[in-house]
Formats: sequence, C-alpha cells, structure tokens
Amino acid sequence: MFATLVAIAGLIGPVAAETPAKQLFGAKAVGSQQRPAPLGSYAKGCVAGAVQLPETGPTWQAMRLSRNRNWGHPETVDFIRDLSTFAARQPGWKGLYIGDISQPRGGPMLSGHRSHQIGLDIDIWMRPPDRLNLSRAQREKVSSISMRRAKGAFVNSDWTRQHHEILKAAASDKRVARIFVFPGAKVQMCKDAKGDRRWLRKIRPWWGHHYHFHVRLNCPSGARGCVDQNPPPRGDGCADAQKWVDDILNPPPPKPRDPNAPKPKPRRDYTMKDLPRQCAAVLQSD
Repeated sequence: MFATLVAIAGLIGPVAAETPAKQLFGAKAVGSQQRPAPLGSYAKGCVAGAVQLPETGPTWQAMRLSRNRNWGHPETVDFIRDLSTFAARQPGWKGLYIGDISQPRGGPMLSGHRSHQIGLDIDIWMRPPDRLNLSRAQREKVSSISMRRAKGAFVNSDWTRQHHEILKAAASDKRVARIFVFPGAKVQMCKDAKGDRRWLRKIRPWWGHHYHFHVRLNCPSGARGCVDQNPPPRGDGCADAQKWVDDILNPPPPKPRDPNAPKPKPRRDYTMKDLPRQCAAVLQSD
C-alpha cells in the first residue's frame, strides 16, 4: 500500500492524491493517449484510451453534450452503432438517443452516477427518436419520457413492442452483462416473451430506470485490469421481478430499527488511493 501511495503522489502530486477523484477526472476534457483499457470495476475505476461517441451518427444522437460524457471503450461505441442500427429498423424509431456513457477518462463523476466509471456503461433513452438532427441547444432541453405507471409496478401507455424488441436485442448480445430497467418493465417483458427466454436473465429490475435503460457490457476479452460484476442469478429472473412489483403495490412493514446499531457513516468521496493504481497514469497521460 505504501508503495502505491508513493507512486500516486509521484505521478499527480501529494495534494492531488488527497483531492476527491471526481474533481480530477471531471477536469479532463479528452481521453488519454493510451491503449484502450477499462481499469477496475464499474463503480471504482477509470478508462484509458477512451474514444468519443460522435455527437451524431446515422442512427443515433448523443444527448446532453455539455456533460461531456459521451466517451467509452471502443467496444462500447461499436455496440451503440450496432444496437442503434437495429433500433432504426423498428416502426416509429429513427435510432437511439444516447445518454451518459463515461467521462473522457472515466472515473468518479462530479454528479450523478456511482457507476459509469470504466467506459462500459451506457444510458439509452426510452424516448423513440423521431428526428436525428437536434442541435446542441435542443439536446440540452429535450427530455426523455417515462415508461412507468403506479410507481414502477407497471408500464404505461407509452411502452411499445418496439421497446421490448430493442431491449431483447441488447440482452441477446454476447457483449452485454446486464441491463437495468424498472420492475414493471421486466414483468411486462416476461409476460410478452415467446420462445427462447434465456435473454431475460440479463434484464434486471432496479429503482429508477424508467426514463432510460442502462446497458452494462462485459469486460472485453483480454482486459486484465477490468473487474467483471458477478453474473446474474440463474433463470429468467421473472419471479424476482414480480416480487419487486408486489412490494411496490403492497410494501412490507419496515424492519424495526435496532436502537443500539451504529449510525451509518456518510459515503465519502473516493480519492486516487481508492482507485486502481493505473488510474494515476491515465490522469497524467497526454
């Protein structure tokens, strides 16, 4: 540990070593001039050699460009190209609106996500794009649309078969580790799925995720510094999603609080010593 701290201090200075990592990574405007590599885990890491998703492509637009979060591992950009091409073939869809991926060098963000740190997480808007020529200013103002009803227990009338097919295509891609959606969407997909249901295993219920769905890619082959999340439990996960919905509709009584339990400590900001040691070199790189 001491040697790691010395190395970090030598690369970025003793003051920066104690600065919240989100400030250091948030200050970088472009990716590092390094070989592409996700380093660490989805919620504690960085990305070397990230590439920028073009602001506009034939079947996508990157949204909220002022955030400068349309950076990711090259495999992530390839996945977006492929999925958006599929989406553009769906009735009523021109392609995809892409939300946050990662910062230019990944790492903790100044606001928002705990994950999205290694260039392998993608937020994809639920809103079907009806045009792909939005200006930068328009992309700051237009919003996605919510798909949930009854606090996420059900989908609403904006949910379509096209949403189902796009999510199925994403989950069927071998590059994808899991996809986060609100519980009602997973239950609806379980009801509508026909034939092979193995892809449903990757669709995981999680709070929020009704304005967008969150795609998480596996660590690319040969990425030794990348830490995969444990795979989802076996099975299609439909019973688990239904339990989420049941708890939304009929919340279980709160667990009694132990008066002797210590108060939870507030979550602290990561500093460079919390991240993989290679992240100091990512920051330092041109």
